[in-house]
Amino acid sequence: MSIKTYAGAGVSIDRGDKFAQFIASIKSKAVSKGIGGFAGGIELDISKYKNPVLLSTTDGVGTKLLLTKEFDMYDTIGIDLVAMCVNDLIVCGAEPLNFLDYIACGKINEKILKEIIKGIIKGCEDSDCILAGGETAEMPDVYKEDDYDLAGFCVGIVEKDKMLPKKNEIKRGDVILGLPSSGIHSNGLSLARKIIGEKDKVGRATLLRPTKIYVKELKKLISTDMILSAAHITGGGLESNLKRTIPNTLSTSFNYSSWKTPDIFKKIMKDGGIAESEMRKVFNMGIGIALVAHKENVNNLLSFARKERIEINVIGELR
Repeated sequence: MSIKTYAGAGVSIDRGDKFAQFIASIKSKAVSKGIGGFAGGIELDISKYKNPVLLSTTDGVGTKLLLTKEFDMYDTIGIDLVAMCVNDLIVCGAEPLNFLDYIACGKINEKILKEIIKGIIKGCEDSDCILAGGETAEMPDVYKEDDYDLAGFCVGIVEKDKMLPKKNEIKRGDVILGLPSSGIHSNGLSLARKIIGEKDKVGRATLLRPTKIYVKELKKLISTDMILSAAHITGGGLESNLKRTIPNTLSTSFNYSSWKTPDIFKKIMKDGGIAESEMRKVFNMGIGIALVAHKENVNNLLSFARKERIEINVIGELR
């Protein structure tokens, strides 16, 4: 076999360029006008900061990708990708600024990639973030023709003395509060997919519900100066994720009956015969963000949340 062109080797420069042009053509406040250049960026107004700190995150969406192929539904997985990155930033007190995506595939399928990028842009819009650029890599010798993978990268900014967690202020008796998840989010899918079989289309479709983006809610809550720490509840569950934000001398005590556990977790537990301890270790169990506040501030914080229509519950305490 004699291959004399890049296209003959399975990589189309034209398809890649056409996709980049499509992204640049999308009319949205969340899409940078510099799409297509060698680097992407945004103007940075630091006049309101004394000691600005830039924070960066990166993440993917795991085996949730396989469900998009199974249902031929690609319009929400981009929301998951953005959510996994911006939620990690905002729990540190950082306001997301710009987002980059990396899409790798065996062959560029314009229809599928357009749906994915629309989800990414929706996620950026929901988090007041700019899609500043990205990369689409067509690698036929690494991926099968209909395979693809996603990675996201995000940069945020925060005033140094506003960064979370404030471990030196956290003490025994402080209260843990939770913001509800929209479902399974993007963790534990390798287990969930094996328990909820392919014949259970309704159950498996529930697994595709996109990860909730908490940026706007958390910006409001953090502005009260009553939040001492915040944790994005991903793989590892409530306990291990919140532990990362509190002093080593303290432990967490959760009241798992204080919030409604989404039915999807009850189904996974029942159908798979999974121990409750394992469920709590793998899944968010209905809490997407956990927060810590002093006990004396909780009533004011709850009152503020009600006025802002932010759903929040007391779910435990520090010991």
